[in-house]
Amino acid sequence: MPSGYDAPSRAAVSGVPLVQQNEFYCGPASLAMVFQWSGLDVTQSEVATQSFTPGAEGTYLADMIGAARRQEMLAVRLSTLEELLDEVAVGHPVIIFQNLGFKWAPRWHYAVVVGYDLGLQEIFLHSGEHELMTMDLQLFMRTWKRGEYWALTVLPPNRLPTTDNQWAILRAAAGLEQLGHTQAASKVYINGGTRWPDNWIWAYGLGNTRYQQGDLEAAKRAFERAKKIDPSPQEIHHNLRQVNAEIANARKVDNATQ
Repeated sequence: MPSGYDAPSRAAVSGVPLVQQNEFYCGPASLAMVFQWSGLDVTQSEVATQSFTPGAEGTYLADMIGAARRQEMLAVRLSTLEELLDEVAVGHPVIIFQNLGFKWAPRWHYAVVVGYDLGLQEIFLHSGEHELMTMDLQLFMRTWKRGEYWALTVLPPNRLPTTDNQWAILRAAAGLEQLGHTQAASKVYINGGTRWPDNWIWAYGLGNTRYQQGDLEAAKRAFERAKKIDPSPQEIHHNLRQVNAEIANARKVDNATQ
């Protein structure tokens, strides 16, 4: 570990169920585990219909993220051991992608990190076959490195990951919004704006989702808050003018019908 890193020496995530994976379903099984941990009643077979590629006999990385977002979950990429341990330390399971074979003969695999013990130099995983698989930390790092340190935290949209990479969280919120999950995206934008109040993009994103939901007054308040944080972005002024015009037109219609 880097010098000065102050994660707890050990941690474990409670309540992550074991899903015994079907053949080639390590990706869907890993997603099903974190979905069920968060309270969703979703099976690996149901996840596979949204993520598994039969011709590849596996699940692509992008499809792991896409399947999570289709369940209205916040899927945020992680890429360092410090980020991974930080999430586990606060009780969040983390899906990782590793090569259990060799560079010239890969055996790609998804698993869920559910704990660690830095004193023993061990990582604990649900790996689709074992209730709790213990892996030496150095071996874990080698297999994870072969997967280019890909990791994913998947959380309900009302809960932010502990990572301080707000841009990764913003991208994940935008991904929910693009799929039409505006309620889920709104929760992320609200919590992000509370955590990073000096970044206007959180309020701007909230304004866009409120507008898509048809709540013009809430959209106006969000855009005004974004403008107060930073009056320079032209996107804020454009959207605020649009919302104000639509509110004025709606009032004219109301008055005309009274």
